[in-house]
Amino acid sequence: MSSSSSNPLQIMLSKRDWVLADGATGTNLFNMGLSSGDAPELWNKTAPEKIRALYKGSVDAGSDLFLTNSFGGNRSRLKLHAAENRAAELSRISAEIGREVADTSGRNVIVAGCVGPTGEIMEPMGPLSYSIAVEIFHEQAEGLKAGGADVAWVETISFGDEYRAAAEAFALANMPWVGTMSFDTAGRTMMGITAPEMVKLLAKIPNKPLAFGANCGVGASDLLRTVLGFSSTNTKLPIVAKGNAGIPKYHDGHIHYDGTPELMATYAVLARDCGATIVGGCCGTTPDHLRAMRTALEKYEPHERPSLETIKTALGEFSSESDGTDGNAPIRKRQNRRRRIT
Repeated sequence: MSSSSSNPLQIMLSKRDWVLADGATGTNLFNMGLSSGDAPELWNKTAPEKIRALYKGSVDAGSDLFLTNSFGGNRSRLKLHAAENRAAELSRISAEIGREVADTSGRNVIVAGCVGPTGEIMEPMGPLSYSIAVEIFHEQAEGLKAGGADVAWVETISFGDEYRAAAEAFALANMPWVGTMSFDTAGRTMMGITAPEMVKLLAKIPNKPLAFGANCGVGASDLLRTVLGFSSTNTKLPIVAKGNAGIPKYHDGHIHYDGTPELMATYAVLARDCGATIVGGCCGTTPDHLRAMRTALEKYEPHERPSLETIKTALGEFSSESDGTDGNAPIRKRQNRRRRIT
């Protein structure tokens, strides 16, 4: 694997003002027939044509970067499906399919090896030790590297120690990486981290990411408020904004996201004004959303940093009054975490 300075994503970031990432994994796979409770990573082996279509849908819509179908591909999560011994294999295959799609796209496209949380609570509140977390992430990273991923991409992290463990694992695998957290609890991660606190956490990590930021969370408005929190620290690292396509609503037995392509196009340009360099979507984001985002970004002209009122007017109300930095945000401490695929 090449060093960070010669990594394809690092090169792209040095030449581009913005990079369009991909959209949802789970939403689009559910649209292809994935059933709730199934492990999408198993489709890497049993339905590779659908995973190829997932990746190609993002690339054809204009994405410069897409994540592999390996969010839950670590041994801890795969144990729920009696596939814990297949973590490296399934991650490798997810990257191999991605490499094929990227290399035949006719343009420069980054394959980001997706790594989700372990699904376990770390010590001292839970049973997962730091060293075991590093082992779990390292095993998956080696699989992604063998499959040809350009970078490792950890996302939806809530716990600072889990983020640090992933960073250490990627160093062991000699893989440049990107890392995002999910700020879904009134401006904080589930474990209480605010946007400025994440920046402070990064300063203590020896193996710095190529970029960092936020994904998933509640809605596009909340995510951009978090991005403002990152950029207000004057960090020099590129910022990632990967927000949900609106708010989830239950309809006819299924979860639907109410964000239109037009709303996500507005979100994309506002993300740039908030300080994000890598812009993409998370839950609910389809190729139709990505096409609208690409068009909007290509026409983008910089504006001044938006106010919270501007964001609210354009994208909808915030889910809470607090961004987590005033000390008034609630902090949830769950005893377990359900599988989340976007």
